[in-house]
Amino acid sequence: MLSRFKSGSIRNLEREYSCTVRLLDDTEYTCTIQRDAKGSYLFDIICHHLNLLEKDYFGIRYVDPDKQRHWLECSKSIAKQIKSQPPFTMCLRVKFYPPEPAALKEEITRYLVFMQIKRDLYHGRLLCKTSDAAMLAAHILQAEIGNYDPGKHPEGYSSKFQFFPKHSEKLERRIADLHKTELIGQIPETSERNFLHKAQMLETYGVDPHPCKDVSGNPAFLAFTPFGFVVLQGNKRVHFLKWHEVTKLKFEGKTFHVYANQKEDQKIILTYFAPTPEACKHLWKCGVENQAFYKLDKSSQVRTVSSSNLFFKGSRFRFRAGLVPSRSCPSITHGPRLTSVPRTRRRAVHISIMEGLESLRDSAHSTPVRSVSHGDFMPRSRSQATDASERTAVISDEAYSPSDSVLPTPVSEHSAELSASRQTNGAPCSIEEEKESEAGTPRGDGGDLGAEGKSAQEGAGGDSTLSEVEQVNKFVLSVLRLLLVTIGLLFVLLLLLIILTESDLDIAFLRDIRQTPEFEQFHFEYFCPLRRWFACKLRWVGGLLINK
Repeated sequence: MLSRFKSGSIRNLEREYSCTVRLLDDTEYTCTIQRDAKGSYLFDIICHHLNLLEKDYFGIRYVDPDKQRHWLECSKSIAKQIKSQPPFTMCLRVKFYPPEPAALKEEITRYLVFMQIKRDLYHGRLLCKTSDAAMLAAHILQAEIGNYDPGKHPEGYSSKFQFFPKHSEKLERRIADLHKTELIGQIPETSERNFLHKAQMLETYGVDPHPCKDVSGNPAFLAFTPFGFVVLQGNKRVHFLKWHEVTKLKFEGKTFHVYANQKEDQKIILTYFAPTPEACKHLWKCGVENQAFYKLDKSSQVRTVSSSNLFFKGSRFRFRAGLVPSRSCPSITHGPRLTSVPRTRRRAVHISIMEGLESLRDSAHSTPVRSVSHGDFMPRSRSQATDASERTAVISDEAYSPSDSVLPTPVSEHSAELSASRQTNGAPCSIEEEKESEAGTPRGDGGDLGAEGKSAQEGAGGDSTLSEVEQVNKFVLSVLRLLLVTIGLLFVLLLLLIILTESDLDIAFLRDIRQTPEFEQFHFEYFCPLRRWFACKLRWVGGLLINK
């Protein structure tokens, strides 16, 4: 606490801060911002640097000292949002995935989404079956190196590229075969379009997983996609709720609730538990933002709720008032097509995030609801409803276990030595390795990615002690707030009583107070001298004004 207080005091004395933004192509853009600069200022700088027009799909991400991820809010001061000491480091990432990325008109926008999905594939967020993985990787090869050339591409050339957290030699050979035979003649732009079209058909497209546990204590990953709310466990998608079915998102402490209408007369509640209250709040904010982005055409459709509870800890969030772009047509172009942007200089982008309206805390449902954990809810496909007997959708040949997805961002990009090591053994980096690399500290021993629940358990276990301390601090702050509010109310009531008793109001209650010895003593010893002093000061000030 002392170090944080000192860093905040030092930061307040500075007028300018250095800010480094890590872009999607792993390069860094450094700029200087004023102390009171808002997130929108940095957004405009990055967009100008990238010559980017379609801004709504992208966002800036940062991590706080407690290793919790956040999206930078455009309407708030950057220095007040980022609690760490400058220089600040953030990342540009896709925040809202286009429902049809291949249909985007701007080439630079398509390329940035392409780069993001390629990162998702590498970090284990975009999980798919082996046949789909081979085709995606082949499209990446065609976009990066062009047609296969025996003179330039010797045997095993595909192994020099790291497409996935880990893969086999058989998969590498399959990737090379597809690149040599089926993709010959495709230009990079066509390969990127085909890659995007293939990726959008996958069940984990657009997934930014949040590690949680269900009511039984089993690990799960919650995510929000362009098509709805998703829960992943093992190698299956156990829940899928379309955005029009979700009626309410709510959190209390570590508990996250999803209210939905499965049918007109049937409502369900999904309940999950995040590792920390901060992680749960971040999960809820992401859900509210995604629902507003994909479901609503205008911000006026977002319902506003004001709370009179002074100690409100639950679901409350503000959106920026303004037009929410229509989600029904992701291919709308906002300017001339960018065809002359060098491929080496295409970067990521910041989002024009919606903030300013209070949102989506719906009133309680009057009809009864039922609580659902896993098997009760039937997932639906994006294109059509699934068969009644199909309870889950298989998303890949192996368990969903993203290596970097559950980590705070920005993540320090891997050094050449680490990249070479990964290409050799195909091992993804561990949770602790990424945390230490992001903090800039060396790691003494290597780490392997465990089973699917391991990543979520490591994040929860490492923050358990910190979470208990934070809960105690919040309780103490609540008590202090209650004490301050009580004292303030008593002070206001006392002033009101003095004004009423000194007035000419002839009320029995006030007459009784005026006749007490205590009031007479207060009146003659304190109130009258104080009134004469104020009258003297007012006459003195009035005389000065008249003389001027």
